[in-house]
Amino acid sequence: MNKSDNIGITHFLSSLDASKDSINKIIDLAIKFKNTDFKLDLGNKVLGLIFDKASTRTRVSFQVAMSRLGGTTIDINPMTSQIGRGEPIKDTARVLSRYCDVLAIRTFKQSDLEDYAKWSTIPVINALTDLEHPCQALADFMTIKEEFHDFKDIVLTFIGDGNNVANSLILNAALLGVEVRIACPHGYEPNSSIMQKAMLMNNNKNLLKIFNDPLLAIKGSNVLYTDVWSSMGEEKEKEKKDEIFKGFTINQDLLDRANRNAIVLHCLPAYRNQEITDEVIESKNSRIFEQAENRLHAQQALLSYILC
Repeated sequence: MNKSDNIGITHFLSSLDASKDSINKIIDLAIKFKNTDFKLDLGNKVLGLIFDKASTRTRVSFQVAMSRLGGTTIDINPMTSQIGRGEPIKDTARVLSRYCDVLAIRTFKQSDLEDYAKWSTIPVINALTDLEHPCQALADFMTIKEEFHDFKDIVLTFIGDGNNVANSLILNAALLGVEVRIACPHGYEPNSSIMQKAMLMNNNKNLLKIFNDPLLAIKGSNVLYTDVWSSMGEEKEKEKKDEIFKGFTINQDLLDRANRNAIVLHCLPAYRNQEITDEVIESKNSRIFEQAENRLHAQQALLSYILC
């Protein structure tokens, strides 16, 4: 891999910061990292992590990915740094740009992430905001490509809350030409501006469909996907949402109504027997732990292209 392979991504704040060609290149490189002895040493590059939200997979996969690329990671904990005492983002970003080579930020507001990118002279990666989770979507579509070899005629059905994960799935599906269906209770649809952007990208307006009944959405699906019904920061709404989302659990009956070779995905952590049953998580259709592993490979590929 050399400079001529660069995919033109400076910041990765949104799935839309990549093109169809970029996404495909990242996925192909991620599969190459996973399946071969392909090595890439970027030297002593430093990744800074700023995580305002709890994390297992995102934090660890970024740390291991950077280590495998020959770099190091520094955890800039907001609770033990000046960030937690209210230092302005524009000051923090400019200082960290002189220490690190790239930042991965997990926070609440998309606008805060955009402020980091505005004031940074190094690349900024969205490690999750309330609006999007683009790194998760990279691993998701990598998992789908591993299973089905390409994205032709794939139907991905997301069942649950129209949250940040759903938003990134919608945008990536629009870039790749994949039909995505969202099945959620009325009033819990994905972000309207995200859906509008996806519709503008799609020549085929039928590639994005919204349902309020999972039984209607599931027919002909190759991929079933779910996430927790209450995201981080919504703990006070959990009891209410648990009641509203009854009937939106991916169970064996729902799985049986999808295509025979359908796979099941969940970005984890999961509330077993709530948004998905224990039986389905452990079924032969589940690719949930392959999907979790692919966070590492997808992020290794993303970092490679950004830093190369």
